[in-house]
Amino acid sequence: MLYSHTVGQGQTLVLLHGWGFNSELFNTLIEQYKNQYRITVIDLPGHGRSDEVKGGVNEWCDEIIKILPNNPILLGWSLGGLLAINIANKIKVSALILVAATPKFVQTNDWVYGIDANNFHQFSDALSLNLSKGLKRFISLQTSDKAQLKILNQSIDALPANAKALNQGLEILLNSDFRHQFKQLKIPVQIILGNRDTLVPANIAHWYACLATSKPDVKVEKVLVTTLNTGHLPFLHPDFKLRII
Repeated sequence: MLYSHTVGQGQTLVLLHGWGFNSELFNTLIEQYKNQYRITVIDLPGHGRSDEVKGGVNEWCDEIIKILPNNPILLGWSLGGLLAINIANKIKVSALILVAATPKFVQTNDWVYGIDANNFHQFSDALSLNLSKGLKRFISLQTSDKAQLKILNQSIDALPANAKALNQGLEILLNSDFRHQFKQLKIPVQIILGNRDTLVPANIAHWYACLATSKPDVKVEKVLVTTLNTGHLPFLHPDFKLRII
């Protein structure tokens, strides 16, 4: 069973976190928006308080779908963004918000908007040696707010992901390619990127912006792209704002 928790009132908003973390990562965002949205957070399979789920990206998404409210706004950060794109192709959602996220995480010959595969493996190997220490160092590079860092560090220690889920998540990041699925979305999409992000290059904004023009193979209703002066955690930046278009 996957862990979920709902708070607030208003239009339904679901938050999906990234690899190695848990839904506590969104506590600041929840406080900011709980009077505007009815917010549901979910711990990904094998992360935080959620049980493992056998399989890969589709099995993970199918389990998440089982506990989603009807027609939500779906926000995905990093790995959660990949899952959100896949979910939005499986069920009805009213809008998609992708935060430091991409439909294809790793760079290939036909995709320049990703992280180099060797760099990806170095990053994941370094984190895997000591996940708690690695994640804490990672977030320390994203925010200088000491109170915020303390809360995030406590959640990393209290709610660690298990090894199997971490390996599954890395496989999803390494092998998923949802570019076609993204183009087929018939809903508004908000993209929020960080210009100092070393995992999701900010120049992917050009690819997203091109989809806002009329192209025969693109069905996305609207795309709004925002780039903030931040790293891989834009929702910790004071200028972060949800704009459901």
